Amino acid sequence: MKIANIHEAKSQLSKLVELAERGEEVIIARAGKPVARLLPYAGSSAPREGGQWKDRVRIAPDFDVLPPDLAEAFGAEER
Repeated sequence: MKIANIHEAKSQLSKLVELAERGEEVIIARAGKPVARLLPYAGSSAPREGGQWKDRVRIAPDFDVLPPDLAEAFGAEER
């Protein structure tokens, strides 16, 4: 386990990331007290699936229609 203070972590970030990539635990401390842990990224091996919000969200039929007063305020419509 590697413990680094914040100053060292800022100046040696790439070295600390390499240590974490190799599986070594890296702790970042402020005034000698641990405040963060640097870990290698372990992404999900399962592909993402959609559809969780199906039948839970309704989009109004006029969602894409800009009201005339806003269109005029933004100069998107001829007067």
